[in-house]
Amino acid sequence: MVYFVLYMEKVQTGIVIEFYSNTCLVKVEEELIPCIAIKDVVVGDVVEIEKISDSKEKKAKIVSRKERISLLVRNAKQKNKAIAANISHIGILVTNEPKTSYEFIDKWLLSSNLSGIVPFIIENKMDLNSSNEFKEKIKLYSDLGIEVISISAKERLNLNKLITYLNNKNIILVGNSGAGKSTLTSALTNKNIKTSALSNNQGVHTTSISTMYEINKGTHIIDSPGVRDLPISGWEKQDIIKGFPEIYELSKDCKFRNCKHLKDKGCAVIENLKIHNINTTRYNNFIKFRDEELSEG
Repeated sequence: MVYFVLYMEKVQTGIVIEFYSNTCLVKVEEELIPCIAIKDVVVGDVVEIEKISDSKEKKAKIVSRKERISLLVRNAKQKNKAIAANISHIGILVTNEPKTSYEFIDKWLLSSNLSGIVPFIIENKMDLNSSNEFKEKIKLYSDLGIEVISISAKERLNLNKLITYLNNKNIILVGNSGAGKSTLTSALTNKNIKTSALSNNQGVHTTSISTMYEINKGTHIIDSPGVRDLPISGWEKQDIIKGFPEIYELSKDCKFRNCKHLKDKGCAVIENLKIHNINTTRYNNFIKFRDEELSEG
C-alpha cells in the first residue's frame, strides 16, 4: 500500500507511525516529526500536519485526518477503542504450545471479516512437534481458503516465504502470550522489539505504545503490544454470522429469513451441520459469539 506525500507551504501530509497518550510521531517522507495529536487518531492514519513555528524544538500539530481504507476496532458494549488504521491484513499467530484455541482464531477472523481486513494465519514454531489436534486445526482453516504460512520465528525458518507474502501490505500481528509475536516482529524488522515499557525522548511510557515499522518500501507492520484477545460485544448481533462466511452463504438457503439457526424448521445451516458441511466447532463459536457474548454487559 503506497501513500503519496504532498508538500505544501505550511501543511504536510504524512503517516502516523507511533502513538502515545496525546502525542504521536508522524513520518513525512524520511523525516520523523513529533506531533500534538487530535481526537481519534491512531497508528496507520494518514494525516495533515502543520509545523509549530514558535516551538524551540521540531514540532507540529495534526490539523486533519484523511479518509481511512480500514479501521481495526476493539469492539465492546461499554466502549469501542480504535487500534490501528489503514490495515490491509491481520496475521493471526497460531501455536501448538501454548495452545491457541479455536475461539481465539474465530474471534480474530470475525473482527477481520467485519472490518474489511484480510486475515491470514501464521503457524509459528514449525520446528517443534505438533499434535494431531493442532494439525487438524490448521487444516480446517486452510480448507476454508485462509492463507496459512508455517514458520519458526525463533529459528528464522521460512521467513522469506512470509516476507514475500507481506510484500506491499500493511499488517498487524496478533497472538496469545507466548505465541512469539515480539520474536517475529523483531525478526521481520531487524529491531529488538521489547514487550516492556518503551521510551522516547519525552521519557518512559508505561502504557502500550503502537508502532509502525517499515519492512521494505510499501510493506509495513504494526506492533501493538496490548492487542491479544478481544471482546466482540460491540458488533451488531445480526452481523456476527457474516464473520463466518461459510455459514453465512449456506444461511441464504434457509426457508425463513428470520431463522435463528438453532432448531428452526427449514434451516439450511442445521441441515449442512448434520452432514458435516459445516465444522461443529465453528458453528458452536458462531452461536456463542452471537448469543452469549452479546448478551453480556
